[in-house]
Amino acid sequence: MLEIDCSRGEGGGQSVRTSVAMSTVTGKEVHLTRIRENRPTNGLSKQHCAAVQAVVDITGSKVEGNTLGSRELTITPGTNRKYDITMDIGTAGSISLVLQAMQLATVPFEHTMNVDISGGTNVMWAPPIDYYQQVLYPLMSNMGIDASVEILERGFYPEGGGRVKASFQPIKKIRPLKLLDLGRLKKVKVNCFIQRLPRSITDQMVEGCTEVLDPYCDTEISYQRTNGSSKGAGMSLVAEYENGLLGSNVLTTRGHPAKQAGMDVANDLIQIMESGSTLDVHTADQLLPYMAMADGDSAFSVQRISRHLLSQMDTLETFLDVKFGVVRADDIYHFTVTPGGRS
Repeated sequence: MLEIDCSRGEGGGQSVRTSVAMSTVTGKEVHLTRIRENRPTNGLSKQHCAAVQAVVDITGSKVEGNTLGSRELTITPGTNRKYDITMDIGTAGSISLVLQAMQLATVPFEHTMNVDISGGTNVMWAPPIDYYQQVLYPLMSNMGIDASVEILERGFYPEGGGRVKASFQPIKKIRPLKLLDLGRLKKVKVNCFIQRLPRSITDQMVEGCTEVLDPYCDTEISYQRTNGSSKGAGMSLVAEYENGLLGSNVLTTRGHPAKQAGMDVANDLIQIMESGSTLDVHTADQLLPYMAMADGDSAFSVQRISRHLLSQMDTLETFLDVKFGVVRADDIYHFTVTPGGRS
């Protein structure tokens, strides 16, 4: 049985989600300890329990300790696959983070996996579901991984009420991803969404965003107004290059003027673009497990190394024979991922 100390690295939920999924992928039993020890509230949250249970349900695995506040967890992987599942995380628990664990667990699946899931689509401290549509899944497609997600209803904090349908196709082979240079910038797509709030909020966000971006690059702006049980608004930005994508996003909050939010998300994207990175650090977190299982070496660069990225590397090295190389040059970090540990 593998022993994993979840206080290492970022010390949050990332190591839990990755460990549970990789246990089912590799068939290795795992015991997790000191879960979320580096967080103000220790142990599993409702959202983490939902992610663990979802993986257990679709793989026929057994779990001990998957309860609210638990600081230990044991997973015994199973092989009884379930290809259609409907689940409700409750309130505004992040749909995207639960899908993250579920999708990774489906790597060995032989048929299409369909998920109908309710919860939060756009919440703080989690990637928005828009990011999966616009950045993550297109990049995964380049690796031979076919996934899609449809937003049926948006759910914002604290009410939630969002609903998403996702589909993961069986993977024949994971291709390596070599992003050494992004090439020419084509345009930046700006998606502005709002639900049960005045249209003036999106107008102000777009005004702030374009004020920053217009002197810098061509933009393509789209609006989405929806109805649902929760209120919220935000923006997702995608810089489209010849060879890749970079993303940034923001949600409106009380006390943070909408125009300033638009300016902030635009400045954040420009900072990533000007850094010379070929992936934003959040995307690198999520692609790393697939690179570690790819049929060949991958390469990319990031502006900074997040604790999430460190945690991912540490966890993946526990389950797989993989080598990570990191070199700092020109103020960015250049990564190589070598499955099988070849030099």
